[in-house]
Amino acid sequence: MLFGESPVFEAKIHFKAEERYRVLVDAITDYAVYMLDEDGVIASWNAGAARLKGYSEAEIVGQHFAKFFVPEDRELGLPAKALKTAAERERFEGEHWCVRMDGSRFWAHVVIDPIRDGDGKLVGFAEITRDLTERKAAEEKLRKTEQQFRLLVQGVTDYAIYMMDPEGRVSSWNAGAQRIKGYLPEEIIGQHYSRFFGEEDCANGIPWKALEIAAEEGRYESEGWRYRKDGSRFWANAVLDAIRDEQGELIGFAKITRDITEKREAQQALDLAREELFQAQKMEAVGQLTGGVAHDFNNLLMAIQGSLELLQKRIPLSGEVAQLMNNALQATQRGSSLTQRMLAFSRRQELKYEAVDLVDLIRGMTDMLQRSLGPTVVIDTHFPLSLPHVRTDANQLANAVLNLAINARDAMPKGGSLTIGADVHRDARASHLELKSDDCVRLYLRDQGEGMDEEVLANALTPFFTTKGIGKGTGLGLPMVQGLMAQSGGKLVLHSLKDHGTTAELWIPIARRDSLPAEETTAVEPEAPSTKMLTILAVDDDPLVLMNTVIMLEDMGHKVEEASSGQQALSIMAEKSVDMVITDHAMPKMTGTDLAAAIRQKWPDVPVVLATGYAEGPPGGNGVDIPRLPKPFTESQLAEAVVRACREAA
Repeated sequence: MLFGESPVFEAKIHFKAEERYRVLVDAITDYAVYMLDEDGVIASWNAGAARLKGYSEAEIVGQHFAKFFVPEDRELGLPAKALKTAAERERFEGEHWCVRMDGSRFWAHVVIDPIRDGDGKLVGFAEITRDLTERKAAEEKLRKTEQQFRLLVQGVTDYAIYMMDPEGRVSSWNAGAQRIKGYLPEEIIGQHYSRFFGEEDCANGIPWKALEIAAEEGRYESEGWRYRKDGSRFWANAVLDAIRDEQGELIGFAKITRDITEKREAQQALDLAREELFQAQKMEAVGQLTGGVAHDFNNLLMAIQGSLELLQKRIPLSGEVAQLMNNALQATQRGSSLTQRMLAFSRRQELKYEAVDLVDLIRGMTDMLQRSLGPTVVIDTHFPLSLPHVRTDANQLANAVLNLAINARDAMPKGGSLTIGADVHRDARASHLELKSDDCVRLYLRDQGEGMDEEVLANALTPFFTTKGIGKGTGLGLPMVQGLMAQSGGKLVLHSLKDHGTTAELWIPIARRDSLPAEETTAVEPEAPSTKMLTILAVDDDPLVLMNTVIMLEDMGHKVEEASSGQQALSIMAEKSVDMVITDHAMPKMTGTDLAAAIRQKWPDVPVVLATGYAEGPPGGNGVDIPRLPKPFTESQLAEAVVRACREAA
């Protein structure tokens, strides 16, 4: 015994240590800490156990701890299993529902440790229980929230929503991603998302650049072509967001992709429709202006041409003077050709619709085309064995083909091949809404020339636009063809690439018998001008044209009355007897067509000839077609019109 130590002193020390442990355990109120004997009977009880489970020490000591388990766990023998596990494995730890004295339940975290004596014999158990109800409720709420979010993401089918790791490998895959991109989750998870990009984008490093920008800026948005599992592509809007943990470390990316192919196509169609509407409005405005200018120009040509012809008849000319007169007349003819082109563009030319055999038309033009194009251009034709007739004006179509062929020649200064062919399209309006019929023949002329760049191609159909030198082109050739096609219910389409030639397509409706005037199927033999003197009323609001018309008619031997308006003409006819009326159409207040209708009602036996430069207004008055005389006209053409009108009236 050292320093006077005694057994009594040691007992006191031991008692004080136990007392300190008891005080410590009783001070713990957040944990239930109590002892069990080797059978599970409660041997001690702290204040935390009383607070947590509701029993006082006197009420619970001596009771079996199984009463804290819910009935279903007791039926499964969980209390005995817990003690057995603790005895065998030196520890039992778990979470389960526990029951308080008042019958309420709480979610508990339970730890049971075995207690052994100095010889290692089991003498009981120490149990520590903690109430985790609030934590479990929070976890359950979080679990439900995550489940709802997962169901939400999986339920979205219009968007591909998936996660990627920091390197861009797919780590999750929703139903929308599977629908849009075609991959099953097991086929794509773990793969790099660059497989959705095209070869060119991958070669340019676009997928990796997107990850870098998203990592640096937090977000990256783009649009472009993406590819599905089957190789098909779609136009995608994609948003890439960086995901970071609480410390700000990058842990991955969230990717949302939407297929907007239909939206893009709809927007492109809308933009195209707006552009076409703008172009149509512009062309309509230019067409109205051009038609008006052509009409006035025709009247000027009428006065000049008529006066020159009358002078040529009245004054004997020879030598240089005769040559000058012929040059002037040729100039008026060229001016007349120019006005016809202007009227063709403005869709106001007079067309004689008929069923045209394109194969016969082109074959009949081959020699003329070859002479016009020269020996350096080889004409090659490709026509099917059977080709339906088309509805248009044969002469105007021939002029259009010649115009396009000459353009092709000019585009091949060193020569080349010009291919002329045709094919049938039964659903033409699906490609060209402007067409008046689904059934069309596409007549095309394809050259090997210089071709046009985008800017030139965009302006090729604009009136007076030309790339030819001064004096070599009016800029009305293609607009004339466009006007003819539009007036025929068809369309002119140009395809061209710089240094790869040009293809001009004429889409022309197929002819139907019910769409052609009956009289157009019967040829009329020209008759010699009549020598019978008639009293003819000439009507025109332009005094120069009226004077020339009067002089021409008088030169033929007819008696002529003249009027400058439709109302004046009716007043003259009410006072005087006339055999025929020759009237201009475009007059203020009362047009020539209106005048013809009024004459039909009061004087049905008096023939009327309509002199006009373009096909405006209805074809006749009171349902009756009116014979027409195209402006500018010569004296011989005027004489033929008089004879034809008399014959038809008879």
